[in-house]
Amino acid sequence: MKWQDAQQIAEALYDRFPDLDPKTVRFTDMHRWICEIEEFADDPEKSNERILEAILLCWLDEFE
Repeated sequence: MKWQDAQQIAEALYDRFPDLDPKTVRFTDMHRWICEIEEFADDPEKSNERILEAILLCWLDEFE
């Protein structure tokens, strides 16, 4: 799983935190949680706000 796999990352975050409203999550926390996903295999430094926003929107879709 890489940064561009927004939907897969969002699904993994939802599975890990099913009751957490993504709108309340800080990007710094989300970044850390993504890097902790076992299947995640990308450079933590390659993320940016645009990528994290895309993941957050996918996560929000999963949550709703």
